[in-house]
Amino acid sequence: MQLTTWLQLVLGRPFRRAGHRTALVAAGLPLHLAVVPLWLWLVGTLAALVPAVTPLPVLLTLVALPVLLTLVVTPLLTVGQRRRYRALVGKDLPRPAVPGPGRNWKSAVRRLTTRAWWRQVCYHAVAGPLLAVLDLAVLAVWAVALVAASIYVWIWALPPQWRVTDLGYTTQAAYITAGGLALLFLGPRLTSALVRLETRAAEVLLGPSRTEKLARRVADLAESRAGVLDAADAERRRIERDLHDGAQQRLVSLAVNLGLARSTLGDLPEDARKVIDEAHREAKEAIAELNNLVRGLHPAVLEDRGLDAALSGVAARLPIPVRVAVDLPQRPSPTVEAVAYFVVSEALTNVVKHAQATRADVTVERIGETLLVVVADDGAGGADLAAAGGTGLAGLAKRVASVDGTFSCRSPAGGPTVITVELPCAP
Repeated sequence: MQLTTWLQLVLGRPFRRAGHRTALVAAGLPLHLAVVPLWLWLVGTLAALVPAVTPLPVLLTLVALPVLLTLVVTPLLTVGQRRRYRALVGKDLPRPAVPGPGRNWKSAVRRLTTRAWWRQVCYHAVAGPLLAVLDLAVLAVWAVALVAASIYVWIWALPPQWRVTDLGYTTQAAYITAGGLALLFLGPRLTSALVRLETRAAEVLLGPSRTEKLARRVADLAESRAGVLDAADAERRRIERDLHDGAQQRLVSLAVNLGLARSTLGDLPEDARKVIDEAHREAKEAIAELNNLVRGLHPAVLEDRGLDAALSGVAARLPIPVRVAVDLPQRPSPTVEAVAYFVVSEALTNVVKHAQATRADVTVERIGETLLVVVADDGAGGADLAAAGGTGLAGLAKRVASVDGTFSCRSPAGGPTVITVELPCAP
């Protein structure tokens, strides 16, 4: 059993996918040779007309014709190459980026001036004929190998008189058969190497360039990151609703019941009354903490009424006067809106805790496709973006960067401190 398995691995592995790969090589031969007649036509025209001093307009016309035909058949040949790989080896060649849709002459000119188009032309006009030579060589190796390995079959097809009169054929046929078997083992390896070369050439010349691949990868990552941010923001809103409609309402009901018990039950012992008072106070404090937690997750006023109302509510709760100016002709996306809110809220909290300021100004406006947020105060300054334990500005910068925004903080010693945030809000 082990010997049989070893023979299957040694003898069967090279031929396992040789059929599909050889079919791929054979199917690529006519596609690779499709442009050769046009270029032979061009070379023959030049060789015949240039020595004869042909008028320039006629020469240009005859020379331009095969070139134009090459440009016309290029997309058809590209489609054929893609179908060849998909049908025979199950591989989809990546498509390069193309200009916007349109069938007018401007769209055609844009396509003809792209690098992707001229890479395709180079593949069919230059790389294709060179690959066709390799295709013919590999197919010739297979043909010779099959004929040589089956030489005894061809010999026994000859008349019997020839085999009787020329007995020296047996030694020669043995050598030919051995050579044919050797070529049979070499054929799959040559075919695999040629398929890898053709696939690499097709990916480079018929597919997107390295720059286009990187740009496409960056776009995919940006899209996936935006999806993650939107999902996280939706999850925060869900948690806020659950807390507001569930735990918060229960605590409010508990506080109301404790207040009623304290007011109506006048004959309670003093110890019991103290317990009820303490429980009532703890319930109200828990409600206040839960309100702050809900507001920190995603304030309902932000979703219902937008940035102006939400930031005005933040400013009203601070112990220092804050001027809020919001100029937004239309609301940005919920994710950008939430980032702007939390940046302003955290910045104002830092102003109260660390800046020793007497006033602050918040300005939010949309300039083109950018949401500009500026938070300024008249405090002592000296805020450090790289500080590890104090202001939390690094966390704000990361939050802004999560939506491809920019964050800057100018805070010289002695003040004032100005935080500027630019958030993309393209439609």
